[in-house]
Amino acid sequence: MSNVHVTRARPQITPIAAFDDNYIWAIVAPKGDSCWVVDPGDAAPVLAFLAQNDLTLAGVLITHHHSDHTGGILALKEAFDSLPVYGPANPAIKGITQPLTEEGGYRLEPGNGQFALECRVFKVPGHTLDHIAYLIDDALFCGDTLFCAGCGRLFEGSAEQMYHSLGQFAALDDSTKVYCTHEYTLANLHFAKAIEPDNQALADYMLTAEALREQQQPTLPSTIGREKAINPFMRCQKNTLQSRLESHSGQPCNDPVSRFAVLRQWKDNF
Repeated sequence: MSNVHVTRARPQITPIAAFDDNYIWAIVAPKGDSCWVVDPGDAAPVLAFLAQNDLTLAGVLITHHHSDHTGGILALKEAFDSLPVYGPANPAIKGITQPLTEEGGYRLEPGNGQFALECRVFKVPGHTLDHIAYLIDDALFCGDTLFCAGCGRLFEGSAEQMYHSLGQFAALDDSTKVYCTHEYTLANLHFAKAIEPDNQALADYMLTAEALREQQQPTLPSTIGREKAINPFMRCQKNTLQSRLESHSGQPCNDPVSRFAVLRQWKDNF
């Protein structure tokens, strides 16, 4: 008697454009009847997406407290009764119903009892101290911690915290898809090129990304494997960056955290 392998249908992940360069990610049920959204900074484009696709809203995932990620929560709760909103245990975020205080595996229950999500939650301080990320199947929803070819500014956390947060992502399978929340890719690639002008993988991907943006297509998702090849913030363990960073900063960069700190400061003023 042979074993039968059953492949579970996975949700479809679709970007909803918001503001100038935000993506609100919609995680649409395999049945196509409902979805979750990640970091709805504005309710209006979410409600339009739901109406256009005849979807109900099963729940909301929040990565951190910044208003361009949380501004739509209360309006969505008004539109959908008993809407579960998962996110950091930060009282500054109005509308969280299910605060996530621990890392690890969770079953995220929907408000309508139909489309639950199994996920792994990471604590990833750096951009903010309350920042968390969600891994659902092979999809990483990382907010403003990791960008394609870049990372978030250090508004609250330290360089050491952000370096270790990105290290958690680097340990994931290279095929893991990276769903960050801003279309910063081209600007990040130009900075990365200044850091590693001889990186062929970076040069090759710049052509791909430029072509996508010319067609007004998202450059996302990226993958962990791509980021380890092109993203200088994911490559601080490499001694090849040391001389360039020391030349720029005029200070020793003997370890990955000091390299990361110089990189972040350089990018802030690039």
